[in-house]
Amino acid sequence: MKHLSILLALTALPSLAHAQNAQETKILEGIDARYDETASVARQIWEWAEVGYQEEKASGLLQQNLRAQGFKITSGVAEIPTAFVAEYGKGGPVIAILAEFDALPGINQDAVATRSPIEGKGAAHACGHNLFGAGSLEAAIAVKKWLDETGTPGRVRLYGTPAEEGGSGKVYMVRAGLFDDVDFALHWHAGDENSAAARMTLANRSAKFRFRGVSAHAAGAPEKARSALDGVEAFNLMVNMMREHVPQDSRIHYVITEGGTAPNVVPDFAEVFYYVRHPDPDGVDAIWKRMEDAARGAALGTGTEVDWEVIHGNNPLLVNETLAKMVDAKLRQVGGITYSAEEQKFAETIYASFDSPKLKLGSESEIQPYEVTLGYGSTDVGDVSYATPTVGLQTATWVPGTSAHSWQSSAASGMSIGFKGTQAAAKTLTLAAIELYSNPELRKEAKAEFDKARGPNYEYKSLLGDRDPPLDYRK
Repeated sequence: MKHLSILLALTALPSLAHAQNAQETKILEGIDARYDETASVARQIWEWAEVGYQEEKASGLLQQNLRAQGFKITSGVAEIPTAFVAEYGKGGPVIAILAEFDALPGINQDAVATRSPIEGKGAAHACGHNLFGAGSLEAAIAVKKWLDETGTPGRVRLYGTPAEEGGSGKVYMVRAGLFDDVDFALHWHAGDENSAAARMTLANRSAKFRFRGVSAHAAGAPEKARSALDGVEAFNLMVNMMREHVPQDSRIHYVITEGGTAPNVVPDFAEVFYYVRHPDPDGVDAIWKRMEDAARGAALGTGTEVDWEVIHGNNPLLVNETLAKMVDAKLRQVGGITYSAEEQKFAETIYASFDSPKLKLGSESEIQPYEVTLGYGSTDVGDVSYATPTVGLQTATWVPGTSAHSWQSSAASGMSIGFKGTQAAAKTLTLAAIELYSNPELRKEAKAEFDKARGPNYEYKSLLGDRDPPLDYRK
């Protein structure tokens, strides 16, 4: 009788697998059926192009769609008006899906294949966060439907996370404890390739250094003046000399945000906005202390005063290979992007504008090899990855060879190439969530890797300190 029971159980396995595959196929077909809705959300957020902490319309649109699907919404979390958490389901596990929606200031481009700024528009989705928000929205809806149809216990949460670009919105949400009961977090990003590589990032911190001097007529009474701009320039000179004497993987960049208004008026105020990056948070701290000393020295040498405000700070991504390999498999199941004839023409025109692109046109249909890599960007997803096991991917929402923060990325983010890549991301996230709900052994292995990577005595430390969210940093 015992042998008969085992035989019956083994015989049932193929039918169970078939049923699960049928459910997944149905869910993926549902994502395809909602293509127009997802593309509409992505395009609307692209048109608004709201910068960090000012994304009222984008945040509202995502919440509206989630509310219509039965999600419970908590708005204005972590003292951020545009941040929210939307939840559906009951019991556990709790799986978070991250959604970004802020635009970049200082860049502008229509959704066409040649350089074409839109008059009067001062920001654009040149990092594809309009796609990020829309794709994560679709994934959350698809997972919700799967939970309903299968009766699986678990909760799916969509985290509306504003101001990733220099505002560290997720850091404040982590700091507020909003991820304390999350079992796993999923995210994705727009890109020029399909990849689920375990990509580490750099830790970073930014601040606005503000110099104050004495104004006077530059020709009539220069001896009475102390130029705040001299302070900024002296500071920049010293930091630029530091570049020779910092670790190789460090990055330092700046922009002078205010330097005066007229050459014949010595400016009594000037401001420079700095970023510092390093693979390790302690490396950021070490460089930062030297920068602070340089700022004080520049002020002393120019007879000015200086203070600084830390704007944001992100920990590096803590990769989880157990989850990354699983997501890589799901991405390969979904597959790459296929262009229509019109999209191919668009892509060829864009591709011709690149200088020595690293990827070939046509690679949008491929999945890049799985590997562990170091990327030189930074993201506030890093702080989430220290709060809960986290995994992400990118899809070819842009023409292969496109750089983020470019007019070419903004162009593709507003049209069907971007929307197709968004669909691929939504499908992959959905399959990954289903696997996590269904596979307790995977959950156990991923959490064991997470605990080992953080260490037994880990304590979370934010690189931006205890400051409040800088809600006006883009104003």
